[in-house]
Amino acid sequence: MSKIVPVDEAVGMVLPHDITEIVKGQKKGAAFRKGHIIRSEDIEHLKRLGKEHIYVLSLDATEIHENEAAVRLAAMLSGRGIVFADNPEEGKIALKAKLDGLLRINKESLFRINMLGEVMCSTLHDNTPVKKGETVAATRLIPLVAKRRLITDAEAIASSGNRIVEVLPLRRVKIGLVITGNEVFFGRIKDGFQDVLRKKAELLGSEVVAVKFAPDDKEHIAREIGNCLAQGAELIITSGGMSVDPDDVTREAILLAGATDVVYGTPVLPGAMFLCGRIGECPVLGLPACGMYHKITVFDLVLPRILTGQKIGRREFAEMGHGGLCRNCPTCHYPACNFGK
Repeated sequence: MSKIVPVDEAVGMVLPHDITEIVKGQKKGAAFRKGHIIRSEDIEHLKRLGKEHIYVLSLDATEIHENEAAVRLAAMLSGRGIVFADNPEEGKIALKAKLDGLLRINKESLFRINMLGEVMCSTLHDNTPVKKGETVAATRLIPLVAKRRLITDAEAIASSGNRIVEVLPLRRVKIGLVITGNEVFFGRIKDGFQDVLRKKAELLGSEVVAVKFAPDDKEHIAREIGNCLAQGAELIITSGGMSVDPDDVTREAILLAGATDVVYGTPVLPGAMFLCGRIGECPVLGLPACGMYHKITVFDLVLPRILTGQKIGRREFAEMGHGGLCRNCPTCHYPACNFGK
């Protein structure tokens, strides 16, 4: 920056940045855009915005303007499933989801870039389900002008691992449901699980291709799991029988059906007695009874991750403890809440 000019003397000069106007409860946006040539009739408006002086810029080869920096930052941050417009508004660029999917954030690289001090990127939480067109992150240079080496340093961090902001598509899979419990199998009560699980699967683009019912008998449950696989199921979900009662044998049945990499128990409520494993390449999820009663459980945190190909083990479950307590709000706003974040 070469000099600061009183606004009364700025007629005919070119604004080097957007000037923001905020009207409480009504709007926040650019009253004057970068590149605007100041007119005499603009002076009083600028003063109402608190502008008694403006900058007149003269950058040398070592310096970068906020708009150029924002475009470079957006490009370095964006990975798969991200789009952005390369015309900054008030020096900022929003990164948006190119498709419906699961947001993934490289948290370590994001932290390192924000530690640089004069650049910033804020994002939604990692593993948040997002919709096409939704803003998932935003970035900018904090001062109007900075040294170009700052952006070079940020680019080096961004290129050192996975891209920092991505939206992964959800695979569309064929699902086999195994509804367990003597009370349902023998017709004592009506099953409440199937409709719930069908709706959740369909919302994520998958379909239920097989529904089997089994009593509290581990051989029978294991056999029905096998029947779902034989019908082409690419994901198995069992319901019920995951607790501590003598009749709760679904976990044993899943093992009997050939499951490996089985992890039972999570630090998430609702969903502490949830199970995750694999039969070959087919994921198997054991859902406790809370999945029928509560609108959102650990199942809703895990299913999108499974559909992006993630493998969920003890470490992944352990990390869910922080933020894993649902507030059971009277009106559920998930995923726009802290659950699972």
